[in-house]
Amino acid sequence: MRRTVRGIPAVHGIPAPHRARRSRAALGTLTAAGTLLALLLPTGPAAATGQDSPSHRSPAPRTAAFWTAERMRAAVPLDLTAPAKHAPVTTVPRSAPLKVGPTLPAAPKASSATPLLPGTLPQAGGPWAGGGAVTKTTGRVFFTYQGRTAACSGDAVTSGNKSTVLTAGHCVKLGGAWHTDWIFVPGYHDGEAPYGKWAAAKTLSTPQWTASEDINYDVGAAVVAPLDGKKLTDVVGGQGLSFNSGYSKAMYAFGFPAAAPYDGSKLIYCSGTAFKDPLFSGDHGLACNMTGGSSGGPWFTTFDEKTGTGLQSSVNSFGYQFWPNTMFGPYFGDDAKNLYTTAQSS
Repeated sequence: MRRTVRGIPAVHGIPAPHRARRSRAALGTLTAAGTLLALLLPTGPAAATGQDSPSHRSPAPRTAAFWTAERMRAAVPLDLTAPAKHAPVTTVPRSAPLKVGPTLPAAPKASSATPLLPGTLPQAGGPWAGGGAVTKTTGRVFFTYQGRTAACSGDAVTSGNKSTVLTAGHCVKLGGAWHTDWIFVPGYHDGEAPYGKWAAAKTLSTPQWTASEDINYDVGAAVVAPLDGKKLTDVVGGQGLSFNSGYSKAMYAFGFPAAAPYDGSKLIYCSGTAFKDPLFSGDHGLACNMTGGSSGGPWFTTFDEKTGTGLQSSVNSFGYQFWPNTMFGPYFGDDAKNLYTTAQSS
């Protein structure tokens, strides 16, 4: 049986299946936390691109009402085919490192020390029992894709508009179409939305993902509408960010995998020292057994286990079928930084 991956549910309507078959013969199947090995086209920094979500044209309460507990539980990860060709690995444009601190109202400030909880580093996959801010800022993402309900993961981050969620590019747009009925449910647990269902007013991605679904730029964002007169990070707080921070760092990855052996009901994490993908991308790699549905979940550097705060520096993106129990996430370079800047200014 083909291994299902971490993001979006299985896609059988991707155009040109014969090209996918040639790709699998040449490269092996790339499974993605909803995505695949995209064309690796060398490109430079560019402005983020996006769309006003249908939830911007329809009342946000209507979008939230669509996502009943039953629909959220039933949203399944999709399996994606690989593109036909592989271009030389892209070097993601980067400049000086940039760090943005977390903003967590009514929560203690992150300490300079990072006391470890028993068995947390390294960890190849298991329920997060450490508590802290990450249990509120991380959540599930739900949307409609090709007429079916699907799920990813996402994270609320510090932002000027207090309304920005980061996720994977394929969790906002795939196969030439932007997803609809898009919501973010922070702190999700088994059909429950303890901090509300936040409908997207706008979804965005890097120009490289928007144009060609280049796996090196699989980063997406959403600007969510206020809920009950409040803004997202005023309710759940926002994690910090780190751009151009280099490779081979200690990383913590979080998400809501929904494919076996997981069921999407709990926050799962992995931790360890990341490495640079030696194969077909310039992504970070991490030993991790998260499965479909975890796409878009945050990767943190300088993560404080005591407070559950950190600096987000990647997202769950994809895994190779022939390399089990390993997750890959895009390098947060200049284009990811531009995406964040555009989203928080929206």
